[in-house]
Amino acid sequence: MTRINSPKDLKAVQEKAKKDIDLRSGQKDMRITVHMGTCGIAAGARDVLAALLTELGPATDKVTITQTGCAGLCDQEPMLTLTDKAGGSFRYGRLDKNKVGQIVREHVLRGQPVLEYMIKC
Repeated sequence: MTRINSPKDLKAVQEKAKKDIDLRSGQKDMRITVHMGTCGIAAGARDVLAALLTELGPATDKVTITQTGCAGLCDQEPMLTLTDKAGGSFRYGRLDKNKVGQIVREHVLRGQPVLEYMIKC
């Protein structure tokens, strides 16, 4: 832990703590969870996560990105779950970097779910 020697140091600690709390409490417009269980990683979830971060670019300040384990739908991996501010949850499966790009452009930025990649549970 860093030693606090001045009001400036204290302010820096406060700002970092606020960012960490915002991530946990979901103070952003949207939460995207990439399923990173063994089955997901074997199917390409790392590439999906990398593509997601690349495609979001400056929009990452509006989105919380998290990782989780297997969702129990191994045949649909790699997957991500997108939850909007209203609590709507959308699960997308069998993803690749091109599909992630389309999901970011249409759903994340324009608010239009991409039905062709959604998993019907």
